[in-house]
Parts: sequence; structure tokens; C-alpha cells
Amino acid sequence: MGSPVRVELTFLDPGTTPLRQFIAPGARVSTERSVQHPVDVRDGRPVQGTFALDVQGFEVVDHRSAVTDFTDQGQLEQVYVDEVCRFVQQRLGADQVLSRGWELRRSVAPAEHGAQPPAGGVHVDYAPDHVPGMVTRAYRRHFPDGPGYRRAVVTSTWRVFSPPPQDWPLALCDARTVAADDGAPVTTWFVDELPADPAGPVDHLKPVGSSWKVHHRPEQQWWYFPGMTRDEVLLIKLGDTDRGGAWSAPHTAFPDPAGQGGVPRHSIEFRTFAYFG
Repeated sequence: MGSPVRVELTFLDPGTTPLRQFIAPGARVSTERSVQHPVDVRDGRPVQGTFALDVQGFEVVDHRSAVTDFTDQGQLEQVYVDEVCRFVQQRLGADQVLSRGWELRRSVAPAEHGAQPPAGGVHVDYAPDHVPGMVTRAYRRHFPDGPGYRRAVVTSTWRVFSPPPQDWPLALCDARTVAADDGAPVTTWFVDELPADPAGPVDHLKPVGSSWKVHHRPEQQWWYFPGMTRDEVLLIKLGDTDRGGAWSAPHTAFPDPAGQGGVPRHSIEFRTFAYFG
């Protein structure tokens, strides 16, 4: 087993209510409160082959991309979309895969190329109760005459395209150590102006989504994969209509205390919906 690093991760304060965030042009406000807890994050490289998407909720897979510049939107649209959808379809054995778009992240100068900073705070991109309706609506829009599906799996294909070692790797929680009440949904609204009282009435607004922020629990087990290259990806489960196995893997970026001289991390995450007939 890989040796762990001791780091502080940012979790949701269990006392926070209501859980909301509002995003306006150039501004954002959230009602959530965060707390930090020290955790051991184990190096998964020595046991890399033992991780599986339906067991722990994530796995590392070799995948060489034909994209030469991941900051080139034209290459992403013309090459990477089909490339990732084919990869997910083959890896999962799905019948159809829908692209849900990509996001670039940079640990230094994040505004360049329309990127975001590394995602801090332990989270899952979509709240579990939000997933069934979300994937059904997407299926009906894209396959209005389709036969339907028995299962849908939501994933992120996460790739680093800066050279190793990275300064802000990704920590992932083994889904088997996450309880259903370890987190809470955070509802998001897009607004023209931020509300004066974020905890006030919202009946007049239409939410655009719901993420899942996670509380700390000592039983949670954390892993990371240092020194990733552009020729491999982390496949991370963000949701599954079949709750018999891993249904999602909470994750967060963290500054690696063992990565002295680490290169600023540039990465791309690509979300997909995979459907099984």
C-alpha cells in the first residue's frame, strides 16, 4: 500500500442550512460554511490496478489523445468530444454516450484560456437525488424516439496536461467508505444580481442544478495518484441510477506537501452521460 500524505481537506460544516449558491455576472455568493479536517491521503500508484469504477468509484486508465493543445477550443470541439465519448462508451460498455462539456483548470493564472482554479472543497458535481431526473431529461432531448434505458452512469474523464509532478493533485474518496448521509445537496441559481439575503425566498427563481458537498467522517478513505501524465486519465463516477455499487466518488484538489518543486497543474475534466439499454 502506498504511503499517505497528511493534509487538511475542506468539508461542509454539518450545521449549514439552507444550502444555496447564486451566480451572477462576475460574482458569486454561497450560504455554505466550511470546516477543515486533517486526513491521510494514500498514494494509489503501487496498487493502481486494484481500483475500479463500480467498486471504489474511480480508476486510472491509459488513454493517448490526438489533441496537441488542450487550450485550443477548436481541437476540443473537433477532436476531443468524439474521442472521450468513444472512450467512455468502450470502457463502460454503454449503448449511447452524451457529452456534457468540459472545463479547464489551472493552479496558476486560472483565468487564462477561460479556465477555473482547482476545485477546493470535498464534493460530487451532482447531488444523488438530482441525477435520475437530470439524465432522463437529457435522454429525452437527444433521443426523443429512443427505446429508453435501464441504467445511466455519469462520469468525469479527468486529464492533466502539464508535466509531472503536479502541485495540486486530486484526492478521491473510496465510495465504499461514503455513507448516504455523509453529504448534502447545494442548489445553484443563475441570477442577474446577487440577492441581498441569500437565505431569503427563492420561489420566483428556477434552479439550474444541485451539487453534493460532503461532511467529514473518520471512516472515509482517501487516495491520490501523483505524477499523472497526459497519456492517462482518471475516470471518476459522478452518479449512477443503479445504486447497487459505487454511485459516486467525492473528490477535491489539494496542495501536495510531498510534491516539492511541483509543476503548476493544468487539467481538463470532461463530463458524460452513458446510457445502457
